[in-house]
Amino acid sequence: MAEFVMKDLVKKAGLSDQFEIASAATSREEIGNPVHRGTKNKLKQYGISTDGKCAIQMTSEDYRAYDYIIAMERYNLRNMERFVHGDPAHKVHLLLDFTDRGGDIADPWYTGNFDETYDDVLEGCQGLLQHIREHALQ
Repeated sequence: MAEFVMKDLVKKAGLSDQFEIASAATSREEIGNPVHRGTKNKLKQYGISTDGKCAIQMTSEDYRAYDYIIAMERYNLRNMERFVHGDPAHKVHLLLDFTDRGGDIADPWYTGNFDETYDDVLEGCQGLLQHIREHALQ
């Protein structure tokens, strides 16, 4: 969900040519699966498509390729540690660290509440985009 919300925000800001946004799984159980229907349905309400996306595995190359590595919750953050080897460049963050409240994104896998998840993701992506605009874009 965060990949597509962030892409939508960046597109609306006219900054698509300055970003490469992708998502990858930190575990293997969903590899090859399409976006969950609950996420698809929620994003469709906002005119955001997830067409063509299937889960792929995060790799250590991702750490070299991206400026920010964003986790949705602490469990993902711990899984990322095996890929980022201690995060020497300080690229790894929780998405809600870019908000005033911090914490974990509500996981609809457990709650079934895609509205709450969307609200968390939108708030986090807005905060991340603001952070990047203030600190990284010139």
